[in-house]
Amino acid sequence: MTFLQFAYRNVVRNRRIYAGFFMASVFSVTVFFLYSMLLFHPTIEDRFVQEIAVVGMGIAEITLFIFTVFFLFYSMRAFLQARSHEFGILLHLGMEKRQLNRLVFLETMFIGISAIGIGTSIGFTFSKFFFMVVREIVMLPALPLYVSWQPFALTIGAFLGLFMVMALLTPYFIQSGKVVDLIRGEITEGGMGAYSKIRGYLGLLFLGLSYLLAALTSQSIVLSLFIFLPPLAMIGTYFFFKDSVPLLLHKIQGVRRLYWRGFRILSISEGIVRLRENAQMFFIVTIVSTLAFMSVGTLASLTSFASQYRELNPLALVYASTQENPDEQAHIELLFNELEAEEIDYVLTKFRILKQTSTFTDSNVGILNITDVNKLAIDLGYLPMRLVEGEALFLPPSSSSFESLNERTVQTTLEESDIDIKINGAYPYHLFASNSVGQNVIVLNDFDYRKILSTGGSRLRDSMMYYAFHVPEWEQTKDVGFEIEQAVTESFILNESDVLPYSFDNPGSNYAIIRTTFSLLLFIGLLLAVVFLLAAGSFIYFRLYTTLEQDRKKFDVLRRLGITDRELKKIINRQLIPQFFFPWGVALLHSSFAFLSLQVIWDALAEISIVKELVLVLLGFTILQGVYFYLIRWRYLTHIKASE
Repeated sequence: MTFLQFAYRNVVRNRRIYAGFFMASVFSVTVFFLYSMLLFHPTIEDRFVQEIAVVGMGIAEITLFIFTVFFLFYSMRAFLQARSHEFGILLHLGMEKRQLNRLVFLETMFIGISAIGIGTSIGFTFSKFFFMVVREIVMLPALPLYVSWQPFALTIGAFLGLFMVMALLTPYFIQSGKVVDLIRGEITEGGMGAYSKIRGYLGLLFLGLSYLLAALTSQSIVLSLFIFLPPLAMIGTYFFFKDSVPLLLHKIQGVRRLYWRGFRILSISEGIVRLRENAQMFFIVTIVSTLAFMSVGTLASLTSFASQYRELNPLALVYASTQENPDEQAHIELLFNELEAEEIDYVLTKFRILKQTSTFTDSNVGILNITDVNKLAIDLGYLPMRLVEGEALFLPPSSSSFESLNERTVQTTLEESDIDIKINGAYPYHLFASNSVGQNVIVLNDFDYRKILSTGGSRLRDSMMYYAFHVPEWEQTKDVGFEIEQAVTESFILNESDVLPYSFDNPGSNYAIIRTTFSLLLFIGLLLAVVFLLAAGSFIYFRLYTTLEQDRKKFDVLRRLGITDRELKKIINRQLIPQFFFPWGVALLHSSFAFLSLQVIWDALAEISIVKELVLVLLGFTILQGVYFYLIRWRYLTHIKASE
């Protein structure tokens, strides 16, 4: 048997230890290759959404590769620790350290080349399905499968270089010590170690302070907290696992009624040892899981904004013009022609907003005619309003302002026309985008509205003409009014918006871009989150199997003492559950409080709720974690019982 064959058989013989590492590597290569296939796709050129897709995939590839580097090096270190017994025997039989290093190098390259080959093959096999999903999200006419050397070269080159560097460095991870200690497997990465009470209390203080600030944040300080809180929470998390947890467990051991009872003394004692030995690993799992939760949760909140964007902007096209606008008729005819050319059904509501001065507030107020408002309300499917002479209703500038305005009753006089009106509450339905027709707007009946027109005066020159286009199929208008929108954008860039005699808004176009962009980002984020969660679970998997032989011996002694299989499962559950769900629970807690701050930001930007999406995200991750736990527990019990 040659040395190369010996290295190959070593990998095959240790396939149980390398299984999680190998599967995570294959999945990382697969996702990286899929991103590369989209990155180099020949049909994606010079379009805004397509550019977002390319940039998003590029950033995702960089993030994935950096994380994979960290994950592989950490995993390999755990594997070498698990095989200390085997290395001790080889050294005892006369193998030189140089030969041992060469053996580890060959084994690492065997695993790496296999993972690259299988991952690339799986990626190419599912490329067509991947393109179909992306095509539906980005709304491309076609995204055909193609064959090019570039995705293969990028994937193979990146990961082959990574595995070669890792194979050259892994021999330095082999723990040194006496051969007899290696054979006994007594060299470990670290013992329980001592803990500091001061750092233990600091960890609890830092985490408590982070949660309190996140829960009590406001719009004025939330952006500052996003810079200050993550480092504070990270330091607090490290102190928590390294010092706070041992401190709390030590106090639990002092409660005799809780500790000295049945098998609790055994399971709690073993759990204490595991928690203290793996404090660093739990910290890493918590941070990685938090990143996964936050990435998907944040992107899901963006998707929530996209889904609620139409409710916030019920009209597909809105054109507003001053009295001095010479291009009004030309622009309206252009919109008519483009809508007809695209064969888009629409309903136009034209109304005029008058300006008056209210004696109640001594400020400007916008005046709308009830007939025009009711026509628009009926087109949108809302109930019309009824007003008698001298009566008015507030038109809320945003959805959140309805309740406060609806409770108000105001008696005022419109100075320029000398009309007394009584404003009784607000109209409950959302007809316009937030603040699009002004902050202070009321609706008058036809008689009072005509009376203002008949009085004339200089204030009528300040009135605005609004053209509201209601289109049931919103996304059809994404290309309508492009020339007008481009002129508005240029004036905004040149800081000349105030002198432009008109404005134009195409929420249908914005909605198409927002929905597509956020859906694509969510899709990219989900793939990255799966990699993060798979890696987080693999860290725990590695730890379990590095101590599997010692665990077999312990449970073998317990079985000889008469412990039943049911009692054995109970003890193992009490040991495994904290290892799986304790860091995950801390990550869930971190994410929940971070989402409270994120909700404050969304309240300030768009007044939308992201609770539903975030609950679904966290619930989905909970189910995945539960499935992963039962799968690992089943394999762990199978190996523990294998010595029977």
